[in-house]
Amino acid sequence: MTCIALTSEMILPHEPEALLVGRVWSKAQDGPCLVLVRNAHVLDITPLGPTMSALLERQDLVATLQAGSFQNLGSLDSFLDGSAGQLLAPVDLQAVKAAGVTFADSMLERVIEEQARGDASRALEIRQRLAPVIGDNLKGVAAGSEKAAQVKALLQEMNLWSQYLEVGIGPDAEIFTKSQPMSSVGCGAEVGIHPISEWNNPEPEVVLSVRSDGTIIGATLGNDVNLRDVEGRSALLLGKAKDNNASCSIGPFIRLFDDRFTLEELGQVRVSLLVEGEDGFQMTGESAMSAISRSPANLAGQLLNRNHQYPDGAVLFLGTMFAPVKDRRGKGQGFTHEVGDRVEIATPRLGRLVNWVNRSDACPPWTFGSTALFQNLARRGLL
Repeated sequence: MTCIALTSEMILPHEPEALLVGRVWSKAQDGPCLVLVRNAHVLDITPLGPTMSALLERQDLVATLQAGSFQNLGSLDSFLDGSAGQLLAPVDLQAVKAAGVTFADSMLERVIEEQARGDASRALEIRQRLAPVIGDNLKGVAAGSEKAAQVKALLQEMNLWSQYLEVGIGPDAEIFTKSQPMSSVGCGAEVGIHPISEWNNPEPEVVLSVRSDGTIIGATLGNDVNLRDVEGRSALLLGKAKDNNASCSIGPFIRLFDDRFTLEELGQVRVSLLVEGEDGFQMTGESAMSAISRSPANLAGQLLNRNHQYPDGAVLFLGTMFAPVKDRRGKGQGFTHEVGDRVEIATPRLGRLVNWVNRSDACPPWTFGSTALFQNLARRGLL
């Protein structure tokens, strides 16, 4: 597998003043550290935490980070080239949740998966048949609105209603567990595709960081790696389609909201996707957050409320903006990953998340969980 060298210039947001927090494995500290990224250097803010979930609960966090002076662990480039350590996902004890079917294009593709029963060879024919009907009706429809109810009635009359459309434009969002706390991988790591899958894809998404009280405090990028053939066979296989070794990537850093970057501005970003294979295959795309069918605040409110709490906070994938359909293995076969693919998910305001695709059973196994984290922090005198 060929991996290009990553640099700080490649992965950082285009705005030098962005307030970025994350996690690294530091060789010098022999463990995970919470970090503030400033001027392409990695500053140790672990004493403020010592876990990311605890750090993000601080009400004075933005002011403390803006005014504070912290130990320099080295340049960001030294963590990207491995000499000082490596980047980790910028989350630890938080619940890792995801919202599904929140963009019109992905709604249509989920219906196609359902109709195809996981058979990629049938997708093109079904797409050509359904897109002019379902796709046109979904354009500009706000979830839970009167217009959405009218579309539902119309599609039911045509026998085209689907469980995916119910969560896509109905009153209740699909919120599911993407992966377990501590299991996500970070920028520069391998992402895993289960070896049983022959039809799968990256899902480029914006990811919210949410405090235990429901306050949305920042955002990052994520890859909700998905097995289309597995979920297409049955929606009840969602766990097998979504939660596998290294199947969740988050990063590179959480950008905290401040007077330079707000939740409202997040709603206007455009997210790009690039997939490049060792076979010379290339696929690109770009989508706008403004096309989402539910607001980020609405989705966060459906995630965390009086009926459902997350005392360690949560991160919430906001849904994929599109499902790749460019043919790869043959005409009408659509897109699927191959081992060695480089996947880049980017937006100028949040940076660039880069990963390489491997089989989930070939990616490094997940061994550092919550128990290991607390043992490590205790040994270092941080608890």
